[in-house]
Amino acid sequence: MTGQRRVIARVLSDAADHPDVEELYRRSSALDRRISIATVYRTVRLLEEHGILARRDFGGGRARYEPSGHGHHYHLIDVETGRVIEFEDPEHERVLAEIAARLGFDLVSHHLELFGRRREARPAGSARAAAAAAVEAEADAHSGVQG
Repeated sequence: MTGQRRVIARVLSDAADHPDVEELYRRSSALDRRISIATVYRTVRLLEEHGILARRDFGGGRARYEPSGHGHHYHLIDVETGRVIEFEDPEHERVLAEIAARLGFDLVSHHLELFGRRREARPAGSARAAAAAAVEAEADAHSGVQG
């Protein structure tokens, strides 16, 4: 692996979000001005082909990326802002495994991307507002909010 590819790989592994190629280029070239956009595209393709990097389509016309070994997690994408919230849901995994078993299969892989629009603000004292705030706080605390 070349030094430039190492820089790009480090930028990817340090990313707390799901950067697209343009953002990877911006971050990588800030560390090494010799890195070209073509090098970033080639490196991303190589890492994806070797299963090191996973391509995600969150809408907006640009593929975004994250390390493949990122564990079981899901994405909720705010269609208004593009904000990505990562979350885990053992109940969802259990239901999917049950569906596969009912159909005669062992589940070996799956992924889930939800696209949503934030609900209008509810009065601060309402039970729904409190429940929504608790769910968002849990998602932020356990899995990291991405933008």
